[in-house]
Amino acid sequence: MTPEDFDRLQSLMVSRSGYALTSDRMQLAEHRLGPIARREGFHNVEALLANLWARPVGSLAWSIIESLLNTETWFRRERNVFDLYAREILPALAKARNGRPIRIWVAGGASGQEAFSLAMSALEQDIAVDILSTDLSRRALEKGGRGIYSGFEIQRGLTAHAMLRWFGPVEDQWQAKPDLRRIIHFDRANLLDPLPPDLTAKGPFDLIFCRNVISDMVPDAQMKVLDRLYEPLLPDGCLFLGTDERTDTKQFRPVAGRAGLYVKAPNRDQFAA
Repeated sequence: MTPEDFDRLQSLMVSRSGYALTSDRMQLAEHRLGPIARREGFHNVEALLANLWARPVGSLAWSIIESLLNTETWFRRERNVFDLYAREILPALAKARNGRPIRIWVAGGASGQEAFSLAMSALEQDIAVDILSTDLSRRALEKGGRGIYSGFEIQRGLTAHAMLRWFGPVEDQWQAKPDLRRIIHFDRANLLDPLPPDLTAKGPFDLIFCRNVISDMVPDAQMKVLDRLYEPLLPDGCLFLGTDERTDTKQFRPVAGRAGLYVKAPNRDQFAA
């Protein structure tokens, strides 16, 4: 891959997805694009990219973008966040909603480990939830929809007790049990765009988890994503960002002593003046 190709890839990633492809990932990008080049019948990555620049076909461009996304995740990542969710926020919302299922949107949920972790905590307390997990990566969404993970993936965040309670063996892997899978809907969404109407209908949401997502985006894209998250969140709902993520937006206010937890500002319009 030439430096010129990499520069154009960086621009493509930012314009379509908002994600910054840093210069130290050039070798990784070439490695990830190799299988796509072979699948599409090109003898190397340079030929694949030359074809893309000459004929910017949407499906090929998205295949390339998706291959470069960081979809790493694991069960109960940042355990203190899940403890806060399970012990304080979930019971309080269940009481406030008076039996109505708590609606949760996992924005940038990758292959589903976060959504399944949230679902497990709810079912353990017999609290009804409806979870929407969205991502740009079709491959990650397909994996989440199947709910099948390797032993290594399962053990990365789950105890043996949790594994046996919520997952069953499928050949040499583990699949989430039906009770867990039925309360999660996986679908594709670009966080730079408004939610499609069919997904908007699953809200408004009591909780939105968008953790460890915006930190990989350019500043303008970060602000646009936070703007997209504002309207679907109920006035008394909560937004979770990654514990190391920070935002200067006036749309959400951090909760003191709760890293990564935000609530909606009372009136977004008053800050736009």
